Amino acid sequence: MSEDDKPGGKPAIKAKAKIPNAKNIRSPEFTPHGISAGRGSGLNRPSAPSALTAKQARKRRMMMIAGLVVVAVAISGGVVWWVNRPGPEIKVSGKFASEPKVDIPTNLAPEGKRTVATVPIRGTGPKIADGDTLYVQYAFYQWSKDKDEEDSSKKSTNKQLGSSYKQEAQGQQTRPLVVGKSGIKGFDKGMIGQTAGSRVILRIPPKDGFGKDGEQLGLSGTDWVVFVVDVQAVVPKNPAPQGTKKELADKALPKVEDQGAGKAPKVTIPKGEDAPDKLQIKTLVEGTGPALAKGDEAVVNYQGKIWKTGKEFDSTWGQGGAPAKFPIGTGGTVPGFDKGLTGAKIGSRVLLVLPPAEGYGKKGSPPNIKGDDTLVFVVDIIAKIHK
Repeated sequence: MSEDDKPGGKPAIKAKAKIPNAKNIRSPEFTPHGISAGRGSGLNRPSAPSALTAKQARKRRMMMIAGLVVVAVAISGGVVWWVNRPGPEIKVSGKFASEPKVDIPTNLAPEGKRTVATVPIRGTGPKIADGDTLYVQYAFYQWSKDKDEEDSSKKSTNKQLGSSYKQEAQGQQTRPLVVGKSGIKGFDKGMIGQTAGSRVILRIPPKDGFGKDGEQLGLSGTDWVVFVVDVQAVVPKNPAPQGTKKELADKALPKVEDQGAGKAPKVTIPKGEDAPDKLQIKTLVEGTGPALAKGDEAVVNYQGKIWKTGKEFDSTWGQGGAPAKFPIGTGGTVPGFDKGLTGAKIGSRVLLVLPPAEGYGKKGSPPNIKGDDTLVFVVDIIAKIHK
């Protein structure tokens, strides 16, 4: 059997050329990989030199390094911000003395044991002290820890419990609050040191809240209360005129004697003198504050007497010292008040003598004031309402 007929065999190949010995290979015929064959070789000529100068190359390297530094700082800054990013907070928006929009995030839980006050709008008026009377607008909310374990992101619930804005829209007047006697410890604590013209947010824990009265509002013993308070005026505990005293030389007009801070003045109507038939406006103390203008609301203490009998028919001093609030120049009170107080400065004490036409007119104000009665008022202008 020939070699070609054997199974799996391959045809024999006879070499026709000798493999050269390495010793006999000249350098032009053998070039190790990656080494130039010489200057004459077009395929292996050296690469072209860089077009950048050494100075430009250094500048490029510096720019690259600076870029890397900027990126590193940005990354580290982002990490720092993320770690120290601000948490959720109670947000209040809207114009001062108008009903605010209040957002209490559900991912913010009430915590701690003390009342916390924040001031998104800080006024420049007088500071609040214990015993001061406040004229405020407010809204307040129930704030409870959430007990729903299915949603871990929800940590609290809230709902509005009351609003002075809604009360006034329904014709109910907002009563002034005395600091220390409001009945809400957290309110009293949080308002001390604040200023008139400020908007204050109070987060009040259960122990400083409504106490047992909270049950009537639907509050439990673990519920917090959030107050948003716009401080429109601050009246000190014992208000008195603040300014320059003016002498009243007209003997035909009532005599007014100061009795000290927080006390009604003594008013003596001259005997045997006929009441003037025209409005009398006399400044007894010229205040140092701004003047009242049409549309302002003034906070005042006043005493009213009837010229004919000398009888007192009204007094804020006799009402436990709570001042009154009056609109000025808009017809919201008797004409003589509007005319007598427009332009008067805060801190002033003013004597007003009102003939019937400047008072309650021919009809009077039964049962105490008749249609022909001339009225005598002494008015202390304490403050005006911030709007």
